[in-house]
Amino acid sequence: MTQPERRYVITFGCPDRTGIVARISQFLADAGGWIVEAAYHTDQDTGWFFTRQEVLAGSLPFGMDALRAQFAEVAAELGGEWTVTDTGERRRVVILVSKEGHCLYDLLGRVASGELDIDIPAVIGNHTDLAGITEAHGIPFHHVEFPREGKDAAFARVRELVAEHNPHAIVLARFMQILPTSLCAEWSGRALNIHHSFLPSFVGAKPYHQAHQRGVKLVGATCHYVTAELDAGPIVEQDVIRVGHADSIPDMVRKGRDIEKVVLARGLRWHLENRVLVHGNKTVVF
Repeated sequence: MTQPERRYVITFGCPDRTGIVARISQFLADAGGWIVEAAYHTDQDTGWFFTRQEVLAGSLPFGMDALRAQFAEVAAELGGEWTVTDTGERRRVVILVSKEGHCLYDLLGRVASGELDIDIPAVIGNHTDLAGITEAHGIPFHHVEFPREGKDAAFARVRELVAEHNPHAIVLARFMQILPTSLCAEWSGRALNIHHSFLPSFVGAKPYHQAHQRGVKLVGATCHYVTAELDAGPIVEQDVIRVGHADSIPDMVRKGRDIEKVVLARGLRWHLENRVLVHGNKTVVF
């Protein structure tokens, strides 16, 4: 598979005003930067401007550190929030699981086929059901037992295991454990959850049961960032599938799993490509 040219990705958000695009474009042009992708958006409700720019790394006469230092001056002048990342840096993802394996199987398959070009240095589970498939892909599986009461020690161990790899993303692939506030804060902007409903409808552990009782005609899935408020973090991606009056709860679960896999894969890819800009509890996805 041909690898794309190395690029630097700049994301930026600030209060909207005239001249922002011109200032960023001029900065890159003065440095000799070759822009190969650019996207812009203004949120009329908040008055914020957002942009994402991809620049060929080889077109600049300096490296990442110098680019960050120089763009920091531009960002300070415009008064915004920014990131600069390098596509040449391999993305690392740690996955947290429980018993249900459909999302894990899907991600492992995408990695094995080369569709998702990332490293998964560890999978952590509170049950051992998915150890075999994980290790079959050559990935270490770590079992951390979670008691019914007093889970602080278990979460502390999970934190240690994740910190060993300093991942770009921590994926809760149907982990089915509520993260403590401290971990939500530490992993803010990196922890992605897949919730098996079209949020904000049907939060909690059994959304398909709720959907069946309500007689809905669509069920969905939501990939969102994890926050201290359950199933209420900024939404990255969603999708739905039609269900009918004859569908049982197991039917809804079966159909919903297909949507969960696709939505999680999309959301993770966009996060790792720095296409998701978070502002408050909303996202802009370029």
